[in-house]
Amino acid sequence: MKKKLLIVEDEFVVANDLRLILQKVGYQVCGMADSFQSALDMIEEHQPTLVLLDIYLKGPKTGIDLARILHEKDIAFVYLSANNNQKVLEEAKATQPYGFLVKPFREKDVLVALEIAYYRHAHSLEAKLRKEQSLQVELARIMAAKLHWEERLLQMAIHLQQAVPFDYIVLGLKKAEEDLPRAVSFFRTGFNEYQSIMLPDLKNMVGVSAEQFAELCHHIFKQGPTLHNGSDFEEECNRMPVKKLLSKKLGLNSNLYVPLTMANGEIFFFSFLNRREDAYTSEHLDLVERLQATLTLSIGRLLAFEEIERLTEQLKREKSYLQEEVKTSSNFEEIIGSSYKMLRVFDLVTQVAPVDTSVLLLGESGTGKELVARAIHNLSSRKDKLLVKMNCAALPANLIESELFGHEKGAFTGAMEKRIGKFELAQGGTIFLDEIGEIPVDLQSKLLRVLQEKEIERIGGSTTIKVDVRIIAATNRNLEEEVAAGKFRLDLYYRLNVFPVTLPPLRERKDDIPLLANFFGHKFSRKTGKPFHGIKAEAMDEMLRYHWPGNIREMENLVEQAFVLNDGRSPLQWGRPLNNDRVVPESLVVEMVPKTLNDVKEGQLAAEREYILSILKQTNGRIRGAGGAAELLNLKPTTLESRMEKLGIKKMHILKDKETGS
Repeated sequence: MKKKLLIVEDEFVVANDLRLILQKVGYQVCGMADSFQSALDMIEEHQPTLVLLDIYLKGPKTGIDLARILHEKDIAFVYLSANNNQKVLEEAKATQPYGFLVKPFREKDVLVALEIAYYRHAHSLEAKLRKEQSLQVELARIMAAKLHWEERLLQMAIHLQQAVPFDYIVLGLKKAEEDLPRAVSFFRTGFNEYQSIMLPDLKNMVGVSAEQFAELCHHIFKQGPTLHNGSDFEEECNRMPVKKLLSKKLGLNSNLYVPLTMANGEIFFFSFLNRREDAYTSEHLDLVERLQATLTLSIGRLLAFEEIERLTEQLKREKSYLQEEVKTSSNFEEIIGSSYKMLRVFDLVTQVAPVDTSVLLLGESGTGKELVARAIHNLSSRKDKLLVKMNCAALPANLIESELFGHEKGAFTGAMEKRIGKFELAQGGTIFLDEIGEIPVDLQSKLLRVLQEKEIERIGGSTTIKVDVRIIAATNRNLEEEVAAGKFRLDLYYRLNVFPVTLPPLRERKDDIPLLANFFGHKFSRKTGKPFHGIKAEAMDEMLRYHWPGNIREMENLVEQAFVLNDGRSPLQWGRPLNNDRVVPESLVVEMVPKTLNDVKEGQLAAEREYILSILKQTNGRIRGAGGAAELLNLKPTTLESRMEKLGIKKMHILKDKETGS
């Protein structure tokens, strides 16, 4: 088969001489053209295998303009020129010709140049295919290797540099539900030397707001494959001011963007940027798209393995956590109390449980804050998910962050494997942060971000993780005083203190003491198998006189100790004297301490009577309807009326109090 050639030369004599030379040795000359457009038409019609191309042609466009098209079409070409202008020669070299003939030329020179051009073209195609195959193999190997996400993408970028040159590259994965991609960028600083720039750092480096940066990302991911060189790139930057800032900062002048749609609808993308104004051609675009099958398969496998690893780790953590819960679980029914203060707590729990509002539980240690947190969780729509507990005072400050947010393998000394934190474990459920006042100030800002943005970032991680978790916090500290002392952030306090619930200390609900004591007696009887014969009258009186600085937890320990010492045939008595002077801080001592159960009940009833009277005065004695006393007390009107009758409250009491101004 004869080799088909096209001669593009604006001087007819030169073109005809070449035609005669070529035909004499057996070449098929399919035509002679003297302008860019006529040459283009003949190329479309005849599909030559090689073009002899003059640099200067008739019309505004030159042979160099035509060479760029020939390069894209993968047609070999050899320049013909008498021009020795250095700038023109540099432009011609940039189009990657297969030879260069300087006028005037000899017949032998033409034939040798053509043979070399055919040889180079044939072998360049073979080399190109081998290079592509090698690149595909390397990319598949990188995806299968056990590397961190960032290291994996860096290795991918280094190998792509050989095929698609860049000075700066952004690559990564975009999930449909995420605002920002799981991506990283690399800035080339030398031969095989790259500086890693994470997306948050890039935002700060350019100096734009989070909203502007999100807008840039959103604009990018709506695009298909795009190629912008020189003036096109300038226009693109003018449309996107953030991109213009980035390009100016890094001195970039051309861009090639290729998104690859994965099987699950996620997008893996490449964005190559170069300082040269003419760095990218459609050939580069085609190459990256040809890699789609390899990349889609490899990345799909990688993501599947990562998901399996994540789910396995989460199941392992949940199993471990649930096993621990079985050992230490407490039930809502263990909240014992019928005093009006505890009834008020129950009312608040019932009101707040169905909504996702953050709850702050206040009260002294041992008042049952964890039980109330569990009650809120069990009455909420999240009851089928985990309630994850964390005592912020039980861990060193340097471990709290890892425990809350998790860490990546190698994030710090001793981080031998990836670990998910309490927030990820509680996904869809509730997290109970006990002793919230113990969290270090520098970590409080990260906790605030979780409350505001509903997202976390593992230590050593490069991406944010969305979390759907309800927060219940508890403390025995006065957080307002902590804020004033600079130990607790004011903005975090306001975020947590949306719905405060104060649990009364045991000394303020003494009519609940017999109920609690008997409850713990029966509990330890079931636990030990030893019969429970009640509590001695003297021991009960002693309990009623005691101020309980350790609250319910102290009582539980006291009853357990008594149960251990008891012979199983007589009522319980205490193994140590309950001495108020020995344990109660002065600030906790009340002026009058009832000495008997009757005194306790009378004092409690008097306090309840005063409380109901104060509410009735607010409503001018109105019990029923919107804004009435029954609504404010969260009681049925008939229940309130019955309670008023029992406490001897009549309307004349309210009128009398209002007249006297008391």
